[in-house]
Amino acid sequence: MSEPVHPDLPVSPADALKLLLDGNDRFVAGERQHPNQDADRRTANATGQRPFAVLFGCSDSRLAAEIIFDRGLGDLFVIRTAGHVVGAEVLGSIEYAVAMLDVPLIAVLGHDSCGAIGATLDSIAEGTSPPGFIRDIVERVMISVVPVRELAVRDPDLAVTEHIRYTADTIIERSALIAERVEEGRCAVVGMSYRLAEGKASLVTRHGV
Repeated sequence: MSEPVHPDLPVSPADALKLLLDGNDRFVAGERQHPNQDADRRTANATGQRPFAVLFGCSDSRLAAEIIFDRGLGDLFVIRTAGHVVGAEVLGSIEYAVAMLDVPLIAVLGHDSCGAIGATLDSIAEGTSPPGFIRDIVERVMISVVPVRELAVRDPDLAVTEHIRYTADTIIERSALIAERVEEGRCAVVGMSYRLAEGKASLVTRHGV
């Protein structure tokens, strides 16, 4: 099992969130520093890891976490699924990062023009279901989208925001381990919405920070 390294990285949820948001600000401004991407960092990470945040995001190819938040090797524990839908594998991976690596921050990252959200809204409007296992993704997204479906027809971003909130809430509700860490102030869960054109990740919900 990997031992924690890099003690210079943040240990509090607030510090971890600031580091994440500062990196995104640099990305938006075109002033990326490309930290922790050199040979020394590569060597240091070979003996262990201590990421400062779990980044659970959509699988969309435009959401490359280390680029968006201007981070490097060993900084982020990244998990991605289409529409950032939560399953046992996702929860187990997040719990590993929190329990074994003492990661102080879990960030859920959704985005505008999300294909999973769009497919779900189309499925609701047309009364149809997509083929194969895409149906499973749509059905899980639908839980959060149905309550705002009428408003989302005019403003699809509302569905994106609601699904991000739902995902963040679900992580805490389904994982007693994470809920306990949040209650103790040792970990926080936040939800962020990313704008593809601007590159900006904005907070839409937070727990514990």
